[in-house]
Order: sequence, then structure tokens, then C-alpha cells
Amino acid sequence: MLWQNENSIVVGKHQNTLSEINLDYVKEKGIKVARRISGGGTVFHDLGNLNFSFIVSGEEGNLVDFRRFTKPILEVLKNLGIEAKFEGRNDLTIGGKKFSGNAEHVWKKRTLHHGTILFSSVISDLSKALKVNPLKYTDKAVKSVRSRVTNVSEHLIENLSIEAFRDKIMDHILDNYEGASRYKFTNEDIQSIEELRDNKFINWEWNFGYSPKYDFKKEIETNGGSLGIMMTVEKGIITKLKISGDFVPLKDIEELEKSFIQKKHEKDVIRVHLMEIKSELYIKNSKLEEFLLAMF
Repeated sequence: MLWQNENSIVVGKHQNTLSEINLDYVKEKGIKVARRISGGGTVFHDLGNLNFSFIVSGEEGNLVDFRRFTKPILEVLKNLGIEAKFEGRNDLTIGGKKFSGNAEHVWKKRTLHHGTILFSSVISDLSKALKVNPLKYTDKAVKSVRSRVTNVSEHLIENLSIEAFRDKIMDHILDNYEGASRYKFTNEDIQSIEELRDNKFINWEWNFGYSPKYDFKKEIETNGGSLGIMMTVEKGIITKLKISGDFVPLKDIEELEKSFIQKKHEKDVIRVHLMEIKSELYIKNSKLEEFLLAMF
């Protein structure tokens, strides 16, 4: 399958979503965030990025093969005069710069391989969307390794649209792989896809709550003095929270701390909670947005 997404971030199955994304930038730009069922690191999609997927059957214990599924992409690029390489465990590069990351998910005798191809992506958007302060989060989640990246279009001898590039890949598969033929989703297929999306992949519990347990720590300067937040989050839910700083308390801070327990570590949820408890009544000269900033 060859497919595209509008601006979105896709995190690996075993990653802590909040520690991989620039939450404020993502919210501001309306970038969607999704978790996939395969491992590996976080990737950014826009309409300048082309994704490819292979789903095949095979022998158990012999299904993971990154070179096999990236070979056709390298062959197409070679035909276009680009010398691309398979490097590391699952990357494709041009001149040492990454343009494709790949991941796989194996279930019994089936394997799903998928990869990105940066063709004409807006690299600045990619960088801003994935820029996060690593000191805020402590966890055992898989961490993404940031690489120097490049677009395929920058290395073409002649101009080529992403649609034409897509067609070259599809034609290459159809011409060189025995038994390959086009398939069109049936109405039943589409219904099943939509049900799977609605029941799992669109939900906060999967995209954020599935993250491994993590500890969060952040301190900021506010109008009322320094404000520090330390908390533990399990399955997206706050289980411990401690507030510190040189602020002037107006009410029992322990009461305030306890009010966050069992709340989702999700910005809109916390904003509503701060409004409901009137957080400004607990700390002198405090503002809701400052408190919110300290928690993310």
C-alpha cells in the first residue's frame, strides 16, 4: 500500500507520547497524534511524505526482514539516478542523511512492514513538532533517535511530483513481483477499517494512555514565585503529585495536590480541573495558564 497523511505525528507502540512531541506546537498547528502497533521511533507525516506498507505471510521466526521490504524503494531511486542506502537497523539514507524510517509488527505467521519516505516534506515543521525537553520525563519507554534528514526531491536530476513518484513505485512492484495486482477496498473493508479506528486508534487511551509509566518534573517562574511540579503517571493517569516552590500559599497545598490524583495527564482535562477548583485561590498571584505550563 502507498498512502499519505495530512500533518500528523505517529509514535511507536512502546513510546511515551508526551515525551516525544512538542505539545504546544502540536496543539497550535492542529497536528494529529496517533500510536501505531509496531515498535520503533516517532515520525512526522505531511503531504510531502509518502508511506509504504507490505503485509505478507511467512514462516514463524523468519518474518522480520527490513532489507527485503525496503529493496524495491532503493531500486526505484536507483532508476531515478539516486544512490540510496540501507543503513543501521531500519533506515534508508542519501549521502548519510535519513529519508526513510521503517518498522515492523509480527503476529503469528503475518508481518506488517511500513516505512516513511520524505519526498518533499516541510523539514522545519518536522523539527518543531518533535522538539521536546528531555529533562521533563523519566521513564523506560523507547526513545526516538533524532537524525539528520533530507527529502528525496532534493536529489532528483529532473523535477518529479510526489504523485508521479508514487506511481513509479507502484508500477515497479506490479512489473517485478510475480502475482502482484491492484486491489480496491470493498465497502465491507472500509466498514471494518472505520470500526477499528473508532474502537481503538482514535482514542486517547490508546494514543496517550497506553504510554509506559513515567515520572514528570518541571519548575517555572511565575508572578507568585517559583512553582515546581513532580508527578508519577501510569497509563496516562496521575497517581502521585507534589507541588514545591517559594510561592505564598493561601490554602492547604496538600489538598490541591490530592485533587489531581486519578486525573488524566491531558492538557484540556487539567485546564478544566484548574478552573473547577479555582487554583488561583491556593497560591498568591498565581494564574491558571502558569500552573498549566508547569504540568506539561
